[in-house]
Amino acid sequence: MPDRLPLALHVYRLASGAAKPFVPHLLAKRLNGGKEHPKRLPERRGEASLPRPGGPVIWVHGASVGEMLAVVPLIERIRARDFAVLVTSGTVTSAALAEQRLPAGVLHQFIPLDVPQFVTRFLDHWRPDLALFVESDLWPNLILGCAERKIPMILVNGRLSKRSFGRWRFAAGASAALLSRFELCLAQSSANAERLARLGAPHVASTGNLKLDAPAPPADTATLHRFNALIGLRAVVAAASTHAGEETAIIAAHRRLKAKVPNLLTLIAPRHPERGPSIADIAKVAGLAVGMRSRGELPKRDVDIYIADSLGELGLIYRIAPIVFMGGSLASHGGQNPIEPIRLGAAVVHGPHIWNFAEIYGRLDQAHGAELVADEEALMSKLGAWLDDQAARTAVAKAGAEIVEQLGGALERTLAAIDPYLMQLRLEQRAG
Repeated sequence: MPDRLPLALHVYRLASGAAKPFVPHLLAKRLNGGKEHPKRLPERRGEASLPRPGGPVIWVHGASVGEMLAVVPLIERIRARDFAVLVTSGTVTSAALAEQRLPAGVLHQFIPLDVPQFVTRFLDHWRPDLALFVESDLWPNLILGCAERKIPMILVNGRLSKRSFGRWRFAAGASAALLSRFELCLAQSSANAERLARLGAPHVASTGNLKLDAPAPPADTATLHRFNALIGLRAVVAAASTHAGEETAIIAAHRRLKAKVPNLLTLIAPRHPERGPSIADIAKVAGLAVGMRSRGELPKRDVDIYIADSLGELGLIYRIAPIVFMGGSLASHGGQNPIEPIRLGAAVVHGPHIWNFAEIYGRLDQAHGAELVADEEALMSKLGAWLDDQAARTAVAKAGAEIVEQLGGALERTLAAIDPYLMQLRLEQRAG
């Protein structure tokens, strides 16, 4: 481990420490915007709301919903070995999801803001014995704090897009200083592994994408039966994890397709559920009838656009819709995970902005297991073609499922890589 920190990290540590007096204002602003949990603000200052369990604690950190879902099976396997597990994340939606999806006994806290005093308070309380950072949410003070305490750190499901790699290269010394403190960097793909190595990670391996091994999201059986009964034989398309602008495109497509498919139902699950009312307004302006999940409304016969604007709805949506547009890909957000709808039998269509899942989409598109559309007009045409040709969309869904199956195995490879660290902790615990 290098003894000297680059100037950029020294400056960062000083600046983040000096920012402490402004934290109350920042948290208040985020709270007013719905980005913080009102009863758990102290956790953002490193103040624990739960006691530390006895014995070794494995700490798993992921930024938000996607990272958490990716590592749930890994957490289950670690928990099955009777280790205490602490999971941290940084968003309100991920905290709500933690209540639904984390195994029994796993603890959740909000990650502290990356202020040295808060990080110290957090680490003093939890004293983790192993830290697993998921994908790319790497905060300098957290990493340096763990290194100073000799807490082993492993990057799991590591991801570094071309765009992020370009940004990190501008601070190559700082990047190398942080990544060199990791015991292992387990990357989603060989391309990600190469980028991490070029930035200074000394021990890198490509273990595959954990999202390919994650189980399909659940759905309440009674709700699913009720929705299927209401929808009946209607034609259904869905737009999942959408961002601003994409709902306008899917609503416009619905309006045009309705002339040919009068019984069409479009389901929209926005990436941020709080945007539901504004999406409803867009649909109403377009002259379409709207139903909203958050208001307890149902996709009845007269509803054109049904907005799933509450948490945990994707398992329901994917089981209902045979055609799914994956959001974040027409809007420039890097795309969203296509694996879940494919696992549940949907044909997937996506836009060109998919750098967050470039390798997966590349394999899918090459095998015609998903379809790329360049813009709103192409999206409308593809949806219309698949609504008219069930065999074509079934072929895409089947090809997609085959690719997903071929790309699996990351969970076992990741577990094998971290297993020596778990065994060492167990041996130390027995010796103690």
